[in-house]
Amino acid sequence: MWQTNWRERTSASLSNRKWDIVIIGGGITGAGILLEAARNGLRALLVEQRDFAWGTSSRSSKLVHGGLRYLKEGKLLLTRDSVHERERLLKEAAGLVEPQSFAFADYEGRKPGRWAFSLGLALYDLMAGQRARHYYAPDEFALMAPHIATAGLKGGLCYTDAKTDDARLVLRVLQEALTAGGEAINYMAARQVLRRDGRVCGVELQDAVSGRRQAVEAKVVISATGAWADALRQQAHGGARLRPLRGSHLVFPAWRLPVAQAISLMHPQDGRPVFAFPWEGVTLVGTTDVDHREDMRMEAAITPAEVAYLMAAIDFQFPQLGITREDIISTFAGVRPVIDSGKADPSKEGRDHAVWLEDGLLTVTGGKLTTFRLIALDALKHAAPMLRGWHVRLRARPVFPPVPPLPYDRRLSSQQARRLAGRYGSFARMLLAAAQEGELETIAGTDTLYAELRWAARREAVLHLEDLMLRRTRLGSLLRDGGIAMLPRIRAICQPELGWDDMRWASEQAAYIALWQKHYSVPPEQGGQASQKAA
Repeated sequence: MWQTNWRERTSASLSNRKWDIVIIGGGITGAGILLEAARNGLRALLVEQRDFAWGTSSRSSKLVHGGLRYLKEGKLLLTRDSVHERERLLKEAAGLVEPQSFAFADYEGRKPGRWAFSLGLALYDLMAGQRARHYYAPDEFALMAPHIATAGLKGGLCYTDAKTDDARLVLRVLQEALTAGGEAINYMAARQVLRRDGRVCGVELQDAVSGRRQAVEAKVVISATGAWADALRQQAHGGARLRPLRGSHLVFPAWRLPVAQAISLMHPQDGRPVFAFPWEGVTLVGTTDVDHREDMRMEAAITPAEVAYLMAAIDFQFPQLGITREDIISTFAGVRPVIDSGKADPSKEGRDHAVWLEDGLLTVTGGKLTTFRLIALDALKHAAPMLRGWHVRLRARPVFPPVPPLPYDRRLSSQQARRLAGRYGSFARMLLAAAQEGELETIAGTDTLYAELRWAARREAVLHLEDLMLRRTRLGSLLRDGGIAMLPRIRAICQPELGWDDMRWASEQAAYIALWQKHYSVPPEQGGQASQKAA
């Protein structure tokens, strides 16, 4: 991973090196492209103007799923590819990508109904090469999904998809890319594209830390900036093509909203799918799907209307639990890069990815978290004609190499060892070796070890406290008030590793708390009917 003083060394030499590809955007799409480029012998650089996974890739719904909903839209190829990639990641990234069972209650008079859903699940199983029982009678289903509403319950269906920590998935992909010879640097903005003979030939970069600007040339410039892609495309004379859609979520304590498996439902107001599932020691509820009309330079945040909309779904599905806004630990909202086709309903827009070549700028956007590897290979196929002398046959290969089992440590459960191996790969042993007394304990209310904080501060390119709390770990979302009560212990572990003096720590802490309160807390309640469209 990133060594001490890596930033100064890397930044100083960028303009002096010859690059085949410069990738703009440090989310899962950019990370995937960097990995495949480096593995195939290309001199590849990735730059991110904020932090790695700052945008959509740390604020997704955390699902690595086959896209069951896309079957209804007739997108069989997208579903098939997603199912195959899900199965690949479950095998290659165990501990990071984990199976997640889903339960869907079948109520009298409510869509989609038993037979329509069962047909979709049969196709789903066929694509995955599996076969399983899906439908359960009311008494069986009530045992599998306790606390749900029972009035009108005819039975229920169960199926399996997968979940992940999206930000950690990005970090793991970047880790493999660096090992393969790629370079990645955060807080390095691409201010403008450079041209030669009317075509894009590089980018002007600005270091957010030092303010230094430098020109970097490359045979191919790839924009993997997701929902932010139109801004860079317009420098290459491209018109707006994206429709930014916001998906917002609520986080609850697991004891307050206890779900052994994901509970999926159709919202009683508009029939959109909403879910509640266990994740990282809490229960996650989402998602909305609304046009995001705010300034794209600012972090997205849930609106009062979206909170009310999701709370209405909870009240409908779990009426006896009496859950209120005061039970919410935190919120988060991400902006999806969706291709604009002009549909009135945002949820009807397609989720396929797109690749556009405009004046030498290759833009890759759209798509799903699950299919990042396929998107990366497609991007490189489009880039190949501009990479003279590069004649490599791109082929499917494991995203992650096998990780040897960690040595037995009585302080770790087998599940914790699996989790560390999945998240940190070959660096998991070094993380354990760096842990000090008491740091292999779990932080209460989460699945996170204190040792992960030390490792992140030491080796994972943390420049700000928000990087540590919101992306290297997810403590800012998992702990009430963003984990403010934990900051003294976190400071004792991380401040020496980061090399920050007391003034720097105080400044970072104040900035983090202000950010959390503005973008991750529960907004003040507003009157009126709960509707995501009101957002």
